[in-house]
Amino acid sequence: MTGYIHSKESFGTVDGPGIRYVLFMQGCPLRCIYCHNPDTWQIDGGTPVTVDEVITEFNKNRAFYKNGGITVTGGEPLLQTDFLIELFKRAREESIHTCIDTSGIVFNSDNEEFTRKLDTLLDYTDLVLLDIKHINGVKHKEITGAENNNVLSFAKHLEEKKVPLWVRHIIIEGYTDKPEDLIALGEFIGRLKNLKALDVLPYHTMGVSKYKELGIAYPLEGMEALPVGKAVEAKKHILQGIKNVVG
Repeated sequence: MTGYIHSKESFGTVDGPGIRYVLFMQGCPLRCIYCHNPDTWQIDGGTPVTVDEVITEFNKNRAFYKNGGITVTGGEPLLQTDFLIELFKRAREESIHTCIDTSGIVFNSDNEEFTRKLDTLLDYTDLVLLDIKHINGVKHKEITGAENNNVLSFAKHLEEKKVPLWVRHIIIEGYTDKPEDLIALGEFIGRLKNLKALDVLPYHTMGVSKYKELGIAYPLEGMEALPVGKAVEAKKHILQGIKNVVG
């Protein structure tokens, strides 16, 4: 089984628990205004990699990843579900912790074939990092190009499947920092019985140079990186929302 990746990282420290071997999968249907990997957008492209190659590379440094595992991110990894099933099945056989970092945007409960494959994948998945861009559907579309119905449905599907969930939320001044939206986000995720962690991250500008290299206009040109303190304050609103529903 062959997958297509944009790149890989052998020392991932923000992509799940422990130190992780990270595959950045090629292809993404979203066009987030703050995306720092625009070079992963193209669906047709990337570097081919096999399941055997990934497992072999991981095992070469297995002691290094003692408390970590393999994370697939992107782009959007769920565009390559067939490859992920084979990869995660092998990982499970070799007791390697597996994690999917996804936007959840490709989830479609009306597509029986996709749902069947997804559920097979989730059977071999130890953790999902779900990046909820915005809790408000209209605002979600403004910053990503798509509404969030599939994302929220995916979160509930993960709860039904009892897959451990970490939620991520990026704070962008003027876009995702409104207290009422943050509280609503907290109330939504607070009802998910599989929620294990919450990461609230500040907007950064590390991807700006890639847009210049690709000749693409950067949507947030001139916006400065968000101070970490503002992300900390924003997290308090989300936690308040969680408290509203869990007591």
